[in-house]
Amino acid sequence: MKRYNKFNPKRRLAAAGRLSCGELETLAAAVIYTGNPEHKRNPGDFNLTPPAQPRRGKTLCDVASIFKKADALRYLRDGLERGAISEAFVDGWPKNIWAVTEDGTPLEAQRDGEGRYHGYPMPSEDPMAAEIKRFWNAE
Repeated sequence: MKRYNKFNPKRRLAAAGRLSCGELETLAAAVIYTGNPEHKRNPGDFNLTPPAQPRRGKTLCDVASIFKKADALRYLRDGLERGAISEAFVDGWPKNIWAVTEDGTPLEAQRDGEGRYHGYPMPSEDPMAAEIKRFWNAE
């Protein structure tokens, strides 16, 4: 069976200044990384239930060398502090937060609940991945 990749065309980076630096720092201090077993081959220290359950077609954090929850949280906070957030918000939190690893891998985090996110490397064929890299490198 061939997997059909479809990327959400409604995702948009928030305009610069959507939130003040202080608001971004407040969110970064409160954000929680939950993780998702579907994006892990090796559970590391994520304390996931089930510990790891990669699903076909899901991008894995393993390919971005993210094996520690602290590293995932650091990328999440970096994305918030730089304002790499979606235009869409729910209950005061952006639906998506983006970051780029030191080796240039773009990451996307999705909101799981108030202040809680899981993330994964973005597929190279996702048009948003190139936009995130441009934004990140312009900072």
